[in-house]
Amino acid sequence: MKTPKYNKILLKISGEAIGGKEGKGIDAETLAKISDKILEVTKMGVKVAIVVGGGNFWRGRQGKGMDRTTSDHMGMLATVINSLALQDALESRGIETRVQTAIEMRQIAEPYIRRKALRHLEKGRAVIFACGTGNPYFSTDTTAALRAAEIDAQVILLAKKVDGVYDSDPVLNPDAQKYESLKYIDVLNRGLGVMDSTATSLCMDNNIPLIVFGLDEPDNIVKVVLGEKIGTIVNE
Repeated sequence: MKTPKYNKILLKISGEAIGGKEGKGIDAETLAKISDKILEVTKMGVKVAIVVGGGNFWRGRQGKGMDRTTSDHMGMLATVINSLALQDALESRGIETRVQTAIEMRQIAEPYIRRKALRHLEKGRAVIFACGTGNPYFSTDTTAALRAAEIDAQVILLAKKVDGVYDSDPVLNPDAQKYESLKYIDVLNRGLGVMDSTATSLCMDNNIPLIVFGLDEPDNIVKVVLGEKIGTIVNE
């Protein structure tokens, strides 16, 4: 069996990635491929915590003319839909999984309790954190940084539709240059769209490495855990 570089990870999956090529709703084939790779990682003995975005259903900034807090709460509920779908996919593969929500909804998931999350991870269960931080004005990127710090994750794996960090939008600019590595302060100073500034600052303050890679190839999850150099690494 291959030896992983990281023993405890926080995997951040964007909602658009779960939505497949269209980036909307839940693409069953994409979800299955992601779950297969998470299974492969857990078989290596890696403790896996996951934060899923909700952009395939709703983003807070979509609510034009709507109260921002209300719009953000709608986005939090979108993350619950994705989390439950991912939980179902993982458990169908034999991975014991718990969803913990920052907003209580006990009938369908546990409330977020740090000590319980750590206990689940110790027992080899995958833990999915839903509802963001439970507060408006904070993104799921910030949630990923916060939860990673709370559970002492060694690294944040940021799985996106783009295969790394570029100096400009590669979709709009075919000549955009990809970075192999960056410092947190460079991300902040250059305004690069890796994570929002709050999340980046939180990673910098707690010295949590961040690896940004594309989820178009789900096998990238395994490659990153094994230490292969793909995507862009952000650290000190």
